[in-house]
Amino acid sequence: MSYASKLAIGGALLLALSACSDPKAAKSDAPAKPAGETAAAPAAAKPPADLPAGDYTLDKTHADLSFKVNHLGFSWYTARFSDFDAKLTLDPKAIESAHIEASIKTASLQLPAPPKGFTEELLGPQWLDAAKYPAITFRSTKVAKTGDDTADVTGDLTLHGVTKPVTLKARFNGGYTGYPPMDPNARIGFSLTGSFKRSDFGVAYGVPQPGSTMGVGDEVQVAIEAELLKPNPPAANAPPAPGQP
Repeated sequence: MSYASKLAIGGALLLALSACSDPKAAKSDAPAKPAGETAAAPAAAKPPADLPAGDYTLDKTHADLSFKVNHLGFSWYTARFSDFDAKLTLDPKAIESAHIEASIKTASLQLPAPPKGFTEELLGPQWLDAAKYPAITFRSTKVAKTGDDTADVTGDLTLHGVTKPVTLKARFNGGYTGYPPMDPNARIGFSLTGSFKRSDFGVAYGVPQPGSTMGVGDEVQVAIEAELLKPNPPAANAPPAPGQP
């Protein structure tokens, strides 16, 4: 059995959350925390009320898709995919109607300091079989709000030729309608996490026997960071007319 293997992860997902008023950070007059104390977490970000509805596309410069599996019970072996894309259809006034489609190029698997031939082994028939299954896809089927800035996104993950439902937990990190002249587009950002069993998708090679950790764990943990963009109409970013504020 190969010494450290992992499995392809489920699809990249994104979603959008609650359309509340644009918050303004309040200035705190509280004294600084003494050394050694942990500062309170910042308030959760909320989308601006005028966040435009429509189709958002992935900003690949600001996106990451990683996964990890347990190796011999000693560590969580972490790797990522470098080539993936996603499209989000969003109406900020009807979050539950949001829809996401994502696709990962299986052969874009990246490993940390892989031994010679190890990447090819994981992309081969015993594992991901990238030649036969060149893409991993995800299509959302349900978005359920769980808080002002959180939601569960359930969808159909197709991996290794098998399609099964997977749910990811999503958090809205912030957004704006545009920031000319540096960024003329509407922009939103999310963090997502989730897990699934690789054996459910027909990739059971190396899974430890019950009661043992000698092998590569069945559970695949997924972490996604993503920003998405929606182009604004030119007029939205035009400079004000002379004499206008």
